Amino acid sequence: MSIQLSRKTIPYTPVTKALADMTIMIVSTAGIHLKEQDAYDVSGDATYRVIPGDVDVRDLTVTHGAPIHDYNWEEPRRDPNTIFPIDRLRELAAEGFIKATAEKHLSMMGYALRLNEINSVTAPAIAHEVDRSRADAVVLTAG
Repeated sequence: MSIQLSRKTIPYTPVTKALADMTIMIVSTAGIHLKEQDAYDVSGDATYRVIPGDVDVRDLTVTHGAPIHDYNWEEPRRDPNTIFPIDRLRELAAEGFIKATAEKHLSMMGYALRLNEINSVTAPAIAHEVDRSRADAVVLTAG
């Protein structure tokens, strides 16, 4: 029996390693970036940022243009771990629950109106970055 997969279908990928043997990468649409990196265009941005694996959370900030007026960005700016749990992953690695955190992580701003560009350019570029990394799994976060 042949299974037809549409472009929108995500192929099932079984986990073949124990978490203790896995390096984990964060991919986020929460608009997190290094303070020294360009802020996202809050009117809609289709770009992404690479966050070094050894980043100090004090060097991170959030820029997001989602038209959600009741969302409070103060807490993620005060503690980026609320939307980009890098310190929590480091703790899991120190405990031996996971092998390590990845050498780099990726972030974009989820509020983007240029969906064709995201589907044809940004998402494949992010997938390529993930594929080239030494990460075994990805934690996806949103803002």
